[in-house]
Amino acid sequence: MDSIDLEILRELQRDGRLSNQELAQRVGLTPSPCMRRVRQLEQDGVIQGYHAVINPEAVGRGFEVLVSVEVRRDRAAVEAFEAALQDIPDVIEAYRLFGSPGCLLRIAVADLRAYERLWIEQLTALSGVTEVNSQIIMKRIKEPTGLPVAP
Repeated sequence: MDSIDLEILRELQRDGRLSNQELAQRVGLTPSPCMRRVRQLEQDGVIQGYHAVINPEAVGRGFEVLVSVEVRRDRAAVEAFEAALQDIPDVIEAYRLFGSPGCLLRIAVADLRAYERLWIEQLTALSGVTEVNSQIIMKRIKEPTGLPVAP
């Protein structure tokens, strides 16, 4: 990747809805080579997709919780836990960690009652789970805006 590819990435992270014409103008290319570069970045897996950023409250998911989960440390238990998470739409991010806790989840639900139901009916009921700790998000201080792309 050269400096133009990196600039394309910066611009698309700022606004993924830019037209090719506008993107080309911002990075100093004509539209045709700009489109070729974007397509190549997509084919190489550098650009993995385009997404809309949605206000969680607007879709009834304004209550967010960070949940640390301990899972029994054997391969079958971990694989079963990770597979089960795929079927819980309220879990919007999930990470396996080194050390303790073993997993960190980000959950978005309507309110505390909805989270309590999820905690009782699904999270603590997952096979291999030995501990679940919740931290309710009070306020978002910094929103995700993409990865820093160095020049």
